Amino acid sequence: MKRTHILHALVACAVLVAGWLIYRTLSQYSWEDIRGSLAAIPKVNFALALAFAACSYLCLTLFDFLALRYVGKPLSYPRAALASFTSLAIGHNVGVAALSSGAVRYRFYSRWGLDAEEIAKLIVFCGVTVGLGLITLAGLCLLLLPGTAGKVAGLGTAASAALGIACLALGAAYLALAAFVRGELKVRSWRFALPELRLAALQILVGTVNFAFVAACLHQLLNGDVGYMETTAAYVVGNLTALVSHVPGGLGVLEATIGFLLGGAASIGALIAFRAVYFFIPLPLGLVLLLASEALLGRNEEAGLSNRAS
Repeated sequence: MKRTHILHALVACAVLVAGWLIYRTLSQYSWEDIRGSLAAIPKVNFALALAFAACSYLCLTLFDFLALRYVGKPLSYPRAALASFTSLAIGHNVGVAALSSGAVRYRFYSRWGLDAEEIAKLIVFCGVTVGLGLITLAGLCLLLLPGTAGKVAGLGTAASAALGIACLALGAAYLALAAFVRGELKVRSWRFALPELRLAALQILVGTVNFAFVAACLHQLLNGDVGYMETTAAYVVGNLTALVSHVPGGLGVLEATIGFLLGGAASIGALIAFRAVYFFIPLPLGLVLLLASEALLGRNEEAGLSNRAS
């Protein structure tokens, strides 16, 4: 079997898995619950939520754009944006992002001249950017709102503030290492080549702004029942758990976060709307882009192989 046939089969599997995950999530609710919950959200709030979700995905494209410079293979922004959005629109729904979105990234970047090691470094860089953004925003929330963030984390006010300082200190330490240490950072068997200071600072900035936009999306769908900072505090602390667990789309963690903010049945509308806006709407767009790229880029790839063979 040709390599292209295998890759096409993997794409088809990704489509089926993503569709099944959507069905499994939505099957928890009746059609009346879904329709009524979405109808209860003002159109202005829903439109703003869509805009904030788009801003988040825009930030995510910058993860790849910076990572390509980190590995020494800078590509144009449109190429980085295509690979990033397609991989994450699918990976956010399938889960285990390093494998799901990583496989899609490999499909794109291997065509554009990156080898397996460079793609692996790119994926690690993006993962570190996610972690830095979460840690930084969580640190700010733990300091500014120790009560809300502390309750989500199960901590008192003093412990919450201390953890917030520790989170911000981790970001500062990363910048210091990037400024003064050259070569690889080694932690047991894990190795990471530090970027230059400018890239490290942009990692923290873009990563933090990304999660601020995600929280703003959720805040709009809560329809003003909770303040923005309270929403952000609950979301980033809950999402840290989702990141560690690799649960698809944060299943369970997102429910707990919104339930903490609103409680009970009042959270159903915000939960369904957030999943629709941030996960389900980007998914078909990502799948269409992936299938279109397979048709167009795959055809060019096969033509190139035929030319070389002749």
